[in-house]
This record gives sequence, structure tokens and C-alpha cells, in this order.
Amino acid sequence: MEIIQTFLSPSAWLALLTLTFLEIVMGIDNVVFLSIMTSKLPRKQQPHARTVGLLLAMLARIGLLFGISLLMQLTHPLFSFDTSWMGGAVTGQSIIILAGGIFLLYKSISEIHNKLEGEPDSSSKFQAGSFWKVIFIVVALDIVFSFDSVLTAVGMVSFRDFGYGGAMAIMVTAIVLSVMMMLGFAGPISRFVNTHPTIQMLALSFLILISLMLILEAAYLAELTFWGHTVQEIPKGYIYFAIAFSLLVEVLNMRLRKKSKISS
Repeated sequence: MEIIQTFLSPSAWLALLTLTFLEIVMGIDNVVFLSIMTSKLPRKQQPHARTVGLLLAMLARIGLLFGISLLMQLTHPLFSFDTSWMGGAVTGQSIIILAGGIFLLYKSISEIHNKLEGEPDSSSKFQAGSFWKVIFIVVALDIVFSFDSVLTAVGMVSFRDFGYGGAMAIMVTAIVLSVMMMLGFAGPISRFVNTHPTIQMLALSFLILISLMLILEAAYLAELTFWGHTVQEIPKGYIYFAIAFSLLVEVLNMRLRKKSKISS
């Protein structure tokens, strides 16, 4: 009954639409990484891997949402330190985000290195366990990315206004809707990324940028200070603007190359 009453409220629908939009925006980087990772699999298995990866990631995100009390406890300092040049209060959340940022940085640099060194086509060295290896990496990174989206959801949807059941229904519905929409666009995005080598390199460069942002965000959450200067939060709007501007430049370059081919 509480859930039904919640969705009869216009404010609940506004919160749902806004949160769904934010979940999609914050999940774009995950779709790009998913496209690059699944490109290592045989072509026939790529759509299945994208679907399984996103659905498992959705379940992991919902699981994190229901474990919201534990998630909030992770923001409490586990230990603190203070030296002559460095100090901070390390939290569980900052440790997880730092580990995810370092792992994403390693994977992105490894992918760039493999492409520049001209490794053989990944399909020729496919192994039986590669499918689930790709799925595991995608889900593991989505759990790291989910901290931002789950905290955003909790910040936007008030338990006081909608009640626990109503608020959870709004947040779970937003996650499900966003993943369903990403499933629809994952195929076209994957085909576009995998058929344009320059877009692949640009996407991997974006992932390096995102991984560095995660590392700095972990330092901010841990309230690290260096010689009396506290690490400040980097507004994500700067990152999104840099990515959008770079994509715009690359789209113009693609059109220019296409026009040059036609004229020649």
C-alpha cells in the first residue's frame, strides 16, 4: 500500500525521472568499458556478454542499494593518521573507490598498450574462461561505479517524504529502467566503438581520465592533506565537459576524413 501511494504522488514521478536520467548519464562510462571488454570475445558471444554483464551489474547495484545501511557505515573513518606532511581519515568507501580507480587505470593502459603493440586478434586466442572473466571484470567495476550512483539516489530520494518502502521502490525502479535503456543502446554503441579505432583510443583515454578522477575522489573522501593543503573534490561537470568536447572534435574529424575519401 505504501508503494502504491508513493507512485500516486507527482513528486515521486519527478524523482523517478530525474534519478533515471542521472543513472543513465553516470552509466555511460560503464557501457563504453563494457563495449571494449566484450570486443575481446567472438562476435557471436558479444551481445550475450553485454546483456549478461549489464543484468548482473544491475543486480549488484540493487544489492548495494538494499545494503544501504552498510554502505553508509563505510563512510565512517576506519583509521586516521597525521604526520608532518600528510594526514587523513581513511574510510571503507575511499579504499574501495581507490582500488577500483587503480584497477581501471591498469586495464585502460594495458588495452592501449595491446592496441599500439598490435597484438593478434583476441578472437584467435579465445579461451573458454574468457567469457566469464570479462563478465567478472565488468560487474566488479560496476560495483565500484555504483557507489556514486547509489549515494546520489539516497541523496535525491527522501526516506522521510516517501517512507522506506516507497523510497526503495523509486530507487530500484530507476536502476531497472536505466539498465533497460542501456541494454537497448549497448549494441549500437559497441558497434560504433569497435568499428572506429580512433574512437576506441579516445574511449580508453576517457577511462584513464575517469580512473584518475576516482583516485582523486578516494583521496577527497579520505580527507587527505599534504603539507596542510586538503585534497579538494573535482566537479564531475568538468570531466563530462572535457569528454563531450573531445567527442565533438572526433566527430568533426570523422566527417572530415569521410569527406576527403569521397572527394578523392
